[in-house]
Amino acid sequence: MNKTIEKLVRIPTDNAYIEGMLELPENAQGLVLFAHGSGSSRHSPRNNYVAQALRDNGIGTLLMDLLTPEEDADYQMRFDIPLLTQRLLMTTNWVRSKEPLQSLPIGYFGASTGAAAALQAAATSRDVINAVVSRGGRPDMAGAHNLKKVACPTLLVVGSQDDVVIELNRQAYGLMYCLKELVIVPGATHLFEEPGTLEEVARLAAAWFVRYLKS
Repeated sequence: MNKTIEKLVRIPTDNAYIEGMLELPENAQGLVLFAHGSGSSRHSPRNNYVAQALRDNGIGTLLMDLLTPEEDADYQMRFDIPLLTQRLLMTTNWVRSKEPLQSLPIGYFGASTGAAAALQAAATSRDVINAVVSRGGRPDMAGAHNLKKVACPTLLVVGSQDDVVIELNRQAYGLMYCLKELVIVPGATHLFEEPGTLEEVARLAAAWFVRYLKS
């Protein structure tokens, strides 16, 4: 039976430590950092479901809280995309400084506002990030300038019943020059709570990262 490293980590950032759960399957082919949406956390059952699917496919995961509990209590800070991006970049740098992580290809999985931070960070670290997946995300909040700079393969997944977010994703998709795909999951609302819809997100995400997380 393959061994999986499980470790609670504390990552130093600008003026705080953020916590994350690192889980690394044996012989992992890459590592995906999860950027959660507003009001969510690394304990999100939806993101943890997707993370398990990635690990089942030989991909490590790092689910972390980009805000401290005190910061998250401030509603406005949940939408501070530049701050979330900065924290994600600092986490990425931390990963690249640690054995046995530093040699692994890195991807981002972003949900809601976390998707904007993931895309901003990918635009900044063009030579470091290998792939991005957005679930019910707000890629529009990354800004047109950053969307045009994203270089890695990017998958945008939206529920068919999430009308406003579908349109925002289409607008963002049109601004991106990278290899990209927009998938609309039938019958799904914003949180993918309908039977079978989260499973489809997990399947799509795992296939994307397996394909594009290459050394």
